[in-house]
Amino acid sequence: MARVKGGIVTRNRRKRVLKLAKGYFGSKHILYRTANEQVMRSLRYAYRDRKQLKREMRKLWIARINAGARVHDLSYSKLIHGLKLANVVINRKSLSELAIHDAAAFAAICELAKANLK
Repeated sequence: MARVKGGIVTRNRRKRVLKLAKGYFGSKHILYRTANEQVMRSLRYAYRDRKQLKREMRKLWIARINAGARVHDLSYSKLIHGLKLANVVINRKSLSELAIHDAAAFAAICELAKANLK
């Protein structure tokens, strides 16, 4: 039986890993073994952090909404509860943008929530 060297397939796989490791410090962008370890770890971090980014953004939006609501003598939870009672469906990202960029519209939303809490 003939010997299979697998040269072109192996070289292409290694080149692909080294290309992904471009810019890494030290031997992590030169030596295949260390580069492969780092690329695998980096891909794990990327997968994990795509999920964590969503959490962190939601936390940021909630903090911004809370800060805006407290200016109008409401807490975040009371604002959200009041909006639910008023059947206002607006997501936290949009509410956060209103709190930052359009104070008049956010004030109107706060008044609506206050009216429905009573």
